[in-house]
Amino acid sequence: MDKVVGFKVTEEFEGERIDKVIAELYDPFSRSFIQKIISMGNVTASGKVVKASQKVSQGMDIEMTVPDLMVPNIEPEDIPLDILYEDEDVIVVNKPKGMVVHPAAGHYSGTLVNALMYHCKDSLSGINGIMRPGIVHRIDKDTTGSIIACKNDNAHISIAEQLKNHSINRVYHAICAGVIKDDEGTINSPIGRNPKDRKKMATPVADGKEAITHYKVLQRFKDYTYVECKLETGRTHQIRVHMASINHPLLGDEVYSSRKWEYKTEGQTLHAKILGFVHPVTGEYVETDAPLPDYFTKLLTILR
Repeated sequence: MDKVVGFKVTEEFEGERIDKVIAELYDPFSRSFIQKIISMGNVTASGKVVKASQKVSQGMDIEMTVPDLMVPNIEPEDIPLDILYEDEDVIVVNKPKGMVVHPAAGHYSGTLVNALMYHCKDSLSGINGIMRPGIVHRIDKDTTGSIIACKNDNAHISIAEQLKNHSINRVYHAICAGVIKDDEGTINSPIGRNPKDRKKMATPVADGKEAITHYKVLQRFKDYTYVECKLETGRTHQIRVHMASINHPLLGDEVYSSRKWEYKTEGQTLHAKILGFVHPVTGEYVETDAPLPDYFTKLLTILR
């Protein structure tokens, strides 16, 4: 059955192209994919079929019909996994840099989901649908480290509840620009969509959700600081946005910093090192510690 998605244009998008507006408001699809849907006559503005180049105006009602045929079957792929912990209910993987967690429009292969489907066969939770089997949380493409996936719905419900209650222990390591003066600190500032660029997050924003990051300095260098960040909440891009908000963006982050980095990192220097949770069946506390990736340790050696 086709899915119909609706939007109302707000003041910030006045005069923008309709394909750009939909791509910013509807995360699952890329702009090129939106253009294909528009070319099929599946997008209307105030009841009229539109072209991708049409400009929108405030208050305009947009409707997009997404055919089921555009959702492909996700195929298992024999991609090596660095497994930190596994049993009949959950699996914790050390995700490498550059790997996307789950498929999205125009990117249906090479993801963690493809690898998990091959490794776990039919044993993955189905709560998040065919595009995200087993996935209960995610980390960015260029962030490395621990991510947990669930093999059945009961495990999924348990881990999701722990994430909601902020009881999962999530500790990240990062290298930030500049020298942080305080040995430790807490950033408590709500995070939401950037009103000027809906693909970015920002803080503080009026409609943002509570976001709390605790940081501790591990080592200071001439122009950088090696830190540990503990998440009390888990908002999109939380550490990246919070550290940038105190003028210490993550080394290599090209989204939340306009600096020209002197080191090539393929994105932000951020690693999900420790992941601790209560096992959904045994009730015991389980903790994994993902070793720092080679690029990260090499950077530390250079900085030292």
